[in-house]
Amino acid sequence: MLTRVGTWPITIRVAVATAILMTLLGLVASQQVLSTLGKLQDARLQEYARLHVEGLAVALGPFALHKDVWEVYDTLDRARANASGERILFTVVADERGRILAATDPLRAPVDESIEAFADDAFPVSEVTAANGDSVVRVMAPLSVQGREVGQIVTELDVSDLVAQRRHATLSLLAGNAVATLILVLAGYFVMARMLKPVELLAHHMGEAGDAPHPIPEAAIPRSDSVLARLLRNFNNMAGAIDARTEAERRLAERERFVSLGRLSSSLAHEINNPLGGLLNATDTIRTYADRPDAVRQSAELLDRGLRHLRDVSRAILEENRMDRSDRLLSGSDFEDLRLLFEPETTRRGQRLEWKIKGCDNVLKGLPSAPVRQVALNLLLNASSAAPEGGVVSLSIREENDRLLLAVTDDGPGLSETARARLLSEAAPVEPGSGVGLRLVRDLVAGLGGGVACNRSNGRTEVTVSLPRGKAQPC
Repeated sequence: MLTRVGTWPITIRVAVATAILMTLLGLVASQQVLSTLGKLQDARLQEYARLHVEGLAVALGPFALHKDVWEVYDTLDRARANASGERILFTVVADERGRILAATDPLRAPVDESIEAFADDAFPVSEVTAANGDSVVRVMAPLSVQGREVGQIVTELDVSDLVAQRRHATLSLLAGNAVATLILVLAGYFVMARMLKPVELLAHHMGEAGDAPHPIPEAAIPRSDSVLARLLRNFNNMAGAIDARTEAERRLAERERFVSLGRLSSSLAHEINNPLGGLLNATDTIRTYADRPDAVRQSAELLDRGLRHLRDVSRAILEENRMDRSDRLLSGSDFEDLRLLFEPETTRRGQRLEWKIKGCDNVLKGLPSAPVRQVALNLLLNASSAAPEGGVVSLSIREENDRLLLAVTDDGPGLSETARARLLSEAAPVEPGSGVGLRLVRDLVAGLGGGVACNRSNGRTEVTVSLPRGKAQPC
């Protein structure tokens, strides 16, 4: 229940809290008012009963002492006739043995009957009260003559008007508290809704922000220099800073991509220049020996192989430099292109390249091409830079537990603490001049819902990227 209440809007929770507090306050106040009213009523009732009983005691004492029934009855009759109002309903007098001497209603209380039936639920004068809700209460007092108790008086008093007053007061208090609570709850709701409108606006923008928060329109920000206004302006400043950071990271990532291609340019130049030399020789041979079919055929085959090689290299370069590859799915040809691009780099450095691709296109197609290629290329370039001359760089791809594992290994000295933090930690800063290749790898892998691990053993460093296969079909 508390969990569900916690999901309510804060304006509703404030209104409910106000209602609860007002109800508790109303109950306490009503109890105090009713208690005071009850004390006043009881004091008036006890005073009335005391005066009535004391007057009867003075008049009836001598007659009760001599058991003069007629005088007792006559005194009761005259007392009832002289009493103001109709509060006294019934009075009965008994002797010291508890036998009835007289009563205002002889049929109800016959002479010489026991008074216990009337005295059982009667109260002393000092304890009589109308708080029990009964419309009739009984008061009991002793009859004394010169300090000697000669009998008892029991009187029934009508307190229906006091009970009605208390009931009316209770209903009035309940109605007044209900109206006051409703008014204060509604007022509290509208006041809180107005006060929290900027907060709800901020929560709305933060909820829809995602990775790219949108600034709050200036017209929606309160003009006063309040805490809420400063909070909204700080959010706008934060949104602007995030936009600037996102744009800076995009530019850095773009620069890193071109830097990666630039590092490969010298090796690719060698891959292009070698076939060009052979192609030029083949054209010279065709011109020189145009009349020799066998020489022309051999030269044409050489031209075909060279041109196909140049086509593959140019296609790989263009594919890596394309900006609209987000919709294309990964395939085995992507890794062949990567190998064509990267192998000259290892050849130039005298390094051995190990290439182990396990898995079919149906498995690879569960992932987008562009980010996976960029991740693999950045890790390979980093491994080649770390590996010594004549070292070993390897790329392996395999399936494991419905995930695609891409591992790049080198026999270099290993990642520094700074580089390791950029690869594994989101909070690690990018130091000036340190590059964003490893940070880009981490961001791309996180965007694919994967994870990165880095281990070093037996003098080799292995960076493993684990990616969910998506909707890949079995081979």
